[in-house]
Amino acid sequence: MNIQWYPGHMTKALRQMKEDIKLVDLVIEIVDARIPLSSRNPEIMTLTRGKAHMVILCKSDLADPAAVKQWAAGFEKDGMIAIPLDARRNNEKKRIRDKCMESCAEKIERDKKRGIKNRPIRAMIAGIPNVGKSTFINSFAGRAGAKTGDRPGVTKGNQWIRIDKQLELLDTPGILWPKFEDQSVGMNLALVGSINDEVISREDLCDHLIGFMEEHYPGALSDRYGGATMDAICERMGCIAKGGELDYERGRKGLLEDFRSGRLGNISLEVCNE
Repeated sequence: MNIQWYPGHMTKALRQMKEDIKLVDLVIEIVDARIPLSSRNPEIMTLTRGKAHMVILCKSDLADPAAVKQWAAGFEKDGMIAIPLDARRNNEKKRIRDKCMESCAEKIERDKKRGIKNRPIRAMIAGIPNVGKSTFINSFAGRAGAKTGDRPGVTKGNQWIRIDKQLELLDTPGILWPKFEDQSVGMNLALVGSINDEVISREDLCDHLIGFMEEHYPGALSDRYGGATMDAICERMGCIAKGGELDYERGRKGLLEDFRSGRLGNISLEVCNE
């Protein structure tokens, strides 16, 4: 199986990001807390090297709390500020803002010595599609300044959003990379919805998810559906086609929606090995 999804607009967006990186002091990288490693674009990591760097583990309310804690500690060990976040609750705004100022303390001090006062910190919001960038921005800004959606590719162009006199954010489109060397990365991205659902069959996705759940979260599927097979899942969901046969396609869609929404529980697809 070769999982790839790289629409043409992403090439243009990456070129624009290469230009805009010169304008910013800080990169705030948004990752999906359920797949912190798979949701890091290596091209973005290379592009932003040398800039102050913060990692926001978005959708942490959907992930395994123990795994989120380990990932945050791992990022901190690598020299990055890492903040787990449920962007919908807006309960970390002050902490994130303070960390932005802390990350750019040297730059602020240099400006003062050069007689430059009140120049706002400019931060680029970067990440893959459907990872929660726009939701984070709107929560942080306290208003709907960025478009949001439950599918990848909602943000098509860059836009500046002023938080206050001291901080401005640059929203950028979600960008993947042309080739996944490890196909498990593609599978993880597809499971959380960062790759278009048409790229890989729901049957393959659900087979993988069921196998993963049974190995790492045994009993979770049986608790919800009364069994850990697509037959049991379809029966519990009432996915019955004409003639009384099970509607597997509708059942698979329901299973993925249950996972993505957190109805299966707090699930992490990756563990931190540091």
